[in-house]
Amino acid sequence: MKELLILSGKGGTGKTTLAGAFIKLSDAKAFADCDIDAPNLHLIMEQNSKPELSDFFGLDKALIDKDKCISCNLCYENCRFDAISKDHGYQVKIYECEGCGVCEAVCPASAVSLMPYKAGDMTLYREPKVFSTAELRMGSGNSGLLVTEVKKNMRLATDADFAIIDGSPGIGCPVIASISGVTMVLIVAEPSLSGISDMKRIIETAKKFNTKLAVCINKYNTNVENSERIKGFCQDENLTFAGEIPFDKKAPEAVNKGLTIVDIDCAAGKAVREIYKKTIKILFN
Repeated sequence: MKELLILSGKGGTGKTTLAGAFIKLSDAKAFADCDIDAPNLHLIMEQNSKPELSDFFGLDKALIDKDKCISCNLCYENCRFDAISKDHGYQVKIYECEGCGVCEAVCPASAVSLMPYKAGDMTLYREPKVFSTAELRMGSGNSGLLVTEVKKNMRLATDADFAIIDGSPGIGCPVIASISGVTMVLIVAEPSLSGISDMKRIIETAKKFNTKLAVCINKYNTNVENSERIKGFCQDENLTFAGEIPFDKKAPEAVNKGLTIVDIDCAAGKAVREIYKKTIKILFN
């Protein structure tokens, strides 16, 4: 299966807006939202069927059995994460606990156990199209592993030959897990100083996976000079430049109505159609 991953080095560049438009243009039979900290692709994708819900378990967390606890204070003294509280008897502060197991190892009364902890919720739609997504609980770890599970669920649920993935912003573990195994990465850049810096970082990360790579610019006319810098950088680095999208007030209006920018007649939608054509050509060649 060919997989197109849409990424950005930072949030707010229009990555999900572009992903939604591409899904509509391609009539993709399978897609996924790997922005597990703040998934929102579902807001513009119509999925009317009942989803399959499942729990995601990340790091184990320590649990203190108060009936066995002898208040020796060893867990408190040895926890380097300050995850033990003594305010109302010895108990674990769940958000601080890293599941390292030191408290369990030092407890002479075997009052501490490492227990599975639900770190997120996974959602899979099978009809009318396969759509896999998830949401990580606040303060939970193993974000990269959850992204891997989102992609795995999508792949197992479909026999489609093409899928679109809305990746996570940044360059951390969720992004690395998003890139792994995909056919092509399309990076959405923003023509600002921070946007250019973040674009360069995500390009450097993506290159390590030896995948096909292209760049496009969103809201290019908000800073034409920086847009030219991005195009110049792509030329110098021998990167495919897929096109540029103008700032368009109709774009947020469409999204606020649960539509994609190719569902309406607007300048941004027309530009995205051209970027889509170029991207698909690269993907399947």
